Amino acid sequence: MDAPAASDLLARKGAARIALIPPEVLEALNAGRIPTVNLNEFLALDLPALVRNVARAIGLDPSAERLHDTFAMLPAFPPVKRHLHIARALYDLAEPRPDRDRIAHALATHPSDVARCWAAQWIAFSSLPLDRKLAATWRFAADPHFGVRELAWMAVRDEIAGDVEGAVRLLRDWALHSDANIRRFASESTRPRGVWCAQIDALKKEPWRGLPLLEPLRADASRYVQNSVANWLNDAAKTQPEWVVEVCERWSRGRVPAATRYIVKRAQRSIAG
Repeated sequence: MDAPAASDLLARKGAARIALIPPEVLEALNAGRIPTVNLNEFLALDLPALVRNVARAIGLDPSAERLHDTFAMLPAFPPVKRHLHIARALYDLAEPRPDRDRIAHALATHPSDVARCWAAQWIAFSSLPLDRKLAATWRFAADPHFGVRELAWMAVRDEIAGDVEGAVRLLRDWALHSDANIRRFASESTRPRGVWCAQIDALKKEPWRGLPLLEPLRADASRYVQNSVANWLNDAAKTQPEWVVEVCERWSRGRVPAATRYIVKRAQRSIAG
């Protein structure tokens, strides 16, 4: 029997347990023909198989020694770190190639969300300045897959932490964009603490420096953005609770949209009393 077409598998909800993932879904995932839809599928991937299939599809040697060495050390790392090493191996194979831009584009537009995550991580490996890294990140920040969007802001986190003023200036237009995913990136990428990432000490000490990004989002229509803004302020409340209370009180004056009420309530969830 022929394997089901990728389009026939895209509407699936995703198995509740790894053991319940249908064989045809797992085969398509490892072939790179479809994106993952939940964490179980992500954890069930046969990474060496997926890497070889993706490498072949984008024009790299799937049997390269660099990949073989990477596969050998993957078990020593937690799942998320494994992908960082895979991305680095693919980057190292592509970097000396005269057609590296074509390879990068092929990876960034691959059907597999995991492959696109690797492409987003390539940005972190480059020596581009912050403005050009952000420009390169845009396509991943707007990606339809949630996993790719998370890797997008993580790829520029270190540069943002090293130049908060420049990052806030560059991201102001992002906070005003019509795409909610782009607006969320402006907030999520600058969170003082964040999740699974380095903290931004400058914004922990002086969170008010991020207000130019938060103010345009204080009544955002997207719950996805609202949660990010609330989490940003909740991060700040760990070090500057008085300031967070002041901001929330100011945002709560007069006629307050439902979105703002939701944000200020969630933003203060860690503040005692």
